[in-house]
Amino acid sequence: MFRALRRKKNAITDEAAKELLKESRRGILAVIGDEGYPYAVPVNYLYDEANLKIYFHGARSGHKYDSIKADDKVCFTVFGRETFRDEEWAPYLQSVVVFGRCHLLDYDEASIELLKNFARKYYPNEELITDEIMSSGRAVQMFEIDIEYFSGKEVQEK
Repeated sequence: MFRALRRKKNAITDEAAKELLKESRRGILAVIGDEGYPYAVPVNYLYDEANLKIYFHGARSGHKYDSIKADDKVCFTVFGRETFRDEEWAPYLQSVVVFGRCHLLDYDEASIELLKNFARKYYPNEELITDEIMSSGRAVQMFEIDIEYFSGKEVQEK
């Protein structure tokens, strides 16, 4: 159902791809938007390797929310680990592309715990996390991507 990498020599291992998903702080979420046009937006996220899921948050209304409610198929991309090897001006860059289905999570104890785990990736301490969730947690919509397929690659940008 999903296309394999055309240039297999550029593929990175699944382990390397998972590490990039763990390390990166932002990814690009692409959904099927209004009138069938793609809509892609950067989001902060949390990768759950054990359950093959990606979590992110947003508002309970808007383009992203409406698009996911209308069609749950998404693509999520991260990139990073830029390194220089052979030539100073032509870096190598790794990326991971994820395909999956995205679901809106209900606001309950489980989603609040996910929100706390998500926040631990970005906030420096528990006090700030608690304060933020107390002040705006009810307004936050948590989203969950069930990963169906992913692949990673490394290319030299020249």
